[in-house]
Amino acid sequence: MSAEATVEGLAKELSTYLDKSRINQVRRAYYYAEQAHEGQMRKSGDRYITHPLAVAHILADLRLDHQSLMAAMLHDVIEDTGIPKDALSEQFGEDVAELVDGVSKLTQIEFRSRAEAQAENFQKMTLAMARDIRVILVKLADRLHNMRTLGPMPYEKRQRIATETLDIYAPIANRLGMHSICTELEDLGFSSLYPMRSKYISKAVDKLRGSHREIIEEIRGKLQEKLEERGLPGRILGREKHLNSIYNKMKFKQKSFHEIMDVYAFRIITDTEDDCYRILGAVHSLYKPLPGRFKDYIAMPKANGYQSLHTTLFGMHVNIEIQIRTEEMEHIANNGIAAHWMYKNEPSSVTNANQARVDRWVKGLMEMRERADDSLEFIEHVKVDLFPDEIYVFTPKGKIMELPSGATPVDFAYAIHTDIGNATVACRINRNLSSLSQPLQSGQTVEIITAPGARPNPAWLSFVVTGKARSSIRHVLKSQKRAESLDLGKTLLKKSLKGFGARLADISDAQVQAVVNHNQVNSLDDLISDIGLGNRMAYLVARQLLTGAESEPSVDVARDVHRNGDHSPVTIRGTEGLLVRFASCCKPIPGDPVVGMMDSGKGMVIHSDTCARLPDDDEGRARLTHLKWAKDITDEFSVELRVELERQRGVIAEVANAVAMADGNIERINVEDQNAKFSIVSLVLHVNGRRHLARVMRRVRNIRAVTHIGRVRH
Repeated sequence: MSAEATVEGLAKELSTYLDKSRINQVRRAYYYAEQAHEGQMRKSGDRYITHPLAVAHILADLRLDHQSLMAAMLHDVIEDTGIPKDALSEQFGEDVAELVDGVSKLTQIEFRSRAEAQAENFQKMTLAMARDIRVILVKLADRLHNMRTLGPMPYEKRQRIATETLDIYAPIANRLGMHSICTELEDLGFSSLYPMRSKYISKAVDKLRGSHREIIEEIRGKLQEKLEERGLPGRILGREKHLNSIYNKMKFKQKSFHEIMDVYAFRIITDTEDDCYRILGAVHSLYKPLPGRFKDYIAMPKANGYQSLHTTLFGMHVNIEIQIRTEEMEHIANNGIAAHWMYKNEPSSVTNANQARVDRWVKGLMEMRERADDSLEFIEHVKVDLFPDEIYVFTPKGKIMELPSGATPVDFAYAIHTDIGNATVACRINRNLSSLSQPLQSGQTVEIITAPGARPNPAWLSFVVTGKARSSIRHVLKSQKRAESLDLGKTLLKKSLKGFGARLADISDAQVQAVVNHNQVNSLDDLISDIGLGNRMAYLVARQLLTGAESEPSVDVARDVHRNGDHSPVTIRGTEGLLVRFASCCKPIPGDPVVGMMDSGKGMVIHSDTCARLPDDDEGRARLTHLKWAKDITDEFSVELRVELERQRGVIAEVANAVAMADGNIERINVEDQNAKFSIVSLVLHVNGRRHLARVMRRVRNIRAVTHIGRVRH
């Protein structure tokens, strides 16, 4: 069969939905590509042009527009034949040239096994998708034909392409609602990666189908009878279980092959939405539905636009899964976003909603891309979004939001808007105040309570599940950490310069630049931020600023600092944020003499100045920062007390009551040691300073049974 005949075969297929002039443009693109690829062969020995033609056939099955088909014909021209983009643009117009360029860029950087290269390419793919979603449709068709013809490739290349298909391309096809391409990519990827497992499951499926044929026919007959009896239109299809999904269920859900295959699956395609619900009533009257297994995706479509009614029935001693949908829903279920072009001539509300969903998803990807520091972080966020099992919750105004299962109110807040997520302080679920970390259930109404000036809590990262929430929280925390490290670094640097009798303003720009260059950082801010993070010592930077970058500081750190004699303390308030932490060993509270110890990369840890963990040599002590407490601290601090008391009924309650009477707040209370006469109780409570602590201890000491009370400093 000549190439001529195949392009004519394609033209014939296109004539069912495209006009003549557009078909001729596709034909022209074919001849151009044929000339460009002249003499090039595929690994299989076929002429290279057979590949672009096959890709165009796949897109024609999806009934895509003529520009996508032209791009399919030309998608390897820029890369393989050296013809520039401008030449294509002159010949076929800007849109087609842009599509071809987009597809070439995706192909150039094939995913390497290294995660970073993979992530880089993924970023480029999202950019291409954001410009024109058709780029990814052509790429998916290209990948599908490559997967169908993987055979002649060397083993390593087959493995790499199959892994990449399962990791990236199949999930994207799924996210875009293109079920038929997604399942074929999954099955081809699976049989390439695991040929033996694939063969084994395939044989077992064939064998089982043979022995179950009678039951399947009997159920189909009964369903058909029921529809006819009620005068309902509908064609009944048997549903195939795909090898990859059988394997994944066996692997991840620990189900046996027979458990999975003992479910009989049917799909009923009908005319209108109304008929869908009528058919549902008919099948429920034929067999009993299983409680909790009914899903209405018509009223609440999945994130990728999928719509259908799902129900599971129990009949003839087996479970029967049934999906009920209209012809248009079937089209969209199989072809997803591609259906948007199919129905171009007769726009429908379903495809518009579907398009809006995809646009929203791509826009979300772009936001994440801007926030992520590197491509690896970005791909980690996106992978979450590519494998969602959705739940559907409502805003107080009744708008439906779709989220991955396991999503929390914080995820919900970020899904509405990043600013709302950042300002979240509490939430109501079904009008009741609820925890921000509680996973949401489908059907709940969620209301977010915000406060101006509120900030994301680092603890949220341990329970949020959406990529958008995770990347937004990290972004805010990074900028907060940066601002705080600059503040703390400035304070420490000024203090050190003061010890040398100098001020930052007195140092010339040239000298500052020399020190910046010497330390191999981009700016003075970076240097100051490093001091705040504990990665550099303030007085060493101060010395460099004053004595010249090249003069290395002397080894005798302690003598140097003592000679400068700078003991002016830095004031702390106890609410400095991410970079000032209180040591859990000695639990300092306002009023205690305290010092600060820099912890590399994490900022300053505040210890009581008698803490056993502090260094006791001169050099170590010289590195500590003297601190003093601000006067008006109202925050609470944790402190541990050890109380010895005679054992009496109700004495623990008496201790707790005494603490409460002195406005103390108990965090933890436990009996550590006891014999017949005495008990030792460990008490962790919150106070707002030494005076408050003294008041609490006085109250507890006044209890008759208490023989001793002391503060614990580990």
